[in-house]
Amino acid sequence: MKKTYKIDVDCANCANQMEIEANKTDGVKSAVVNFMTLKMSVEFEDGRDPKEVMTRVRENCKKVEDDCEIFLK
Repeated sequence: MKKTYKIDVDCANCANQMEIEANKTDGVKSAVVNFMTLKMSVEFEDGRDPKEVMTRVRENCKKVEDDCEIFLK
């Protein structure tokens, strides 16, 4: 399953750090952050609950950029 989320981040480097942390998160098959469109596309591992995984993605991203935001649907 693949979903796209709106994000709020201040700089391209921070967006890159968010992408790295999202990809390290258990349950994420792949994640791509586009700084220009302020969107994060996440493909989840089979059988994983996107809402639960994205809660952990948000926590991990806030470790590297505490004022970033991922708007969960």
